[in-house]
Amino acid sequence: MKYTFARSRSMAMTMSLLLGGLITNAQSNEQPTDIKVLTETILHLDSLFWQAYNACDVDKMATFFTDDVEFYHDKGGLTTTRATLMAVTQKGMCGNSNFRLRREPVKGSAKVFAMNNYGAILSGEHVFYILEKGKADRLDGRARFTHIWRFKDNEWKMHRVLSYDHGPALSAK
Repeated sequence: MKYTFARSRSMAMTMSLLLGGLITNAQSNEQPTDIKVLTETILHLDSLFWQAYNACDVDKMATFFTDDVEFYHDKGGLTTTRATLMAVTQKGMCGNSNFRLRREPVKGSAKVFAMNNYGAILSGEHVFYILEKGKADRLDGRARFTHIWRFKDNEWKMHRVLSYDHGPALSAK
């Protein structure tokens, strides 16, 4: 019975995420307390965000951030507010259709930590590939990330984002 219930709960959560956008539980305004459910939720939202990022879907990317997001980048400095972050993204990395970046997580590096009465912390490592029209994709860099996800009004959104320790990517492994 436990297996069936757990499986049904997992399927229901996935459907809720897919159908309800960032809403994780339409019947409750409390963040998940079970670390397994919390991890599945955050990693799923993270994957949806990076799908939008890799497609340069700036409008979709914007839905994952709070209005007052703060983005800290060791090379680019601090960017504040969702509007500013999206404008910089649209003009910068998504401004040239002949040049794009693709991000991939480093397998096994992502960790989720509960943040009581607030949300969750996601940290890990990722690699970036340069995509240029007419050329093969090439591995470009590797970095660490920390995302503070806030659970408010029954939605998960990134509130603080840190991207740091950028360097060459010797491999994607």
